[in-house]
Amino acid sequence: MKTILFVCMGNICRSPMAEAIFRDQFEKMGKLDIFKIDSAATSRWEVGNPPHHGTQKILKGHGISTKGMHSRQVSTNDFYTADWIIGMDRENVEDLLALAPKGADKKVYLYLDIVPGKKNQDIPDPWYTGDFEEAYALIQDGLPYWLTFFEE
Repeated sequence: MKTILFVCMGNICRSPMAEAIFRDQFEKMGKLDIFKIDSAATSRWEVGNPPHHGTQKILKGHGISTKGMHSRQVSTNDFYTADWIIGMDRENVEDLLALAPKGADKKVYLYLDIVPGKKNQDIPDPWYTGDFEEAYALIQDGLPYWLTFFEE
């Protein structure tokens, strides 16, 4: 089984949104037996909390569940068990690279780097912007490119 880990600062807005979207997509494709989708935070501020109500609301509006999801902090073990660790913004990627054991840095990616014309762009944190629609749209922008990447 291949493991995909999405990471943001608190694991209540962007990374659980990506986790839920990708889990839903892989379930529709019948590939949840091949891919494990997870998310985590670089901080421990929100550990144990469910996704932000804004994340829950937008996902529910698209028929995507957040049931059973709770924030957790990224661990050293994640660098050994995950095949891909995808940060939602450059600050998260920098934090992940600082935490990564030797050689594990090759597993760390910036989410929008895969989208043509969006290299080095962040998914703005809706905790601060209040714009959960923007985060959802940007995650959707990357979805087909990541699906192709994971299949390679």
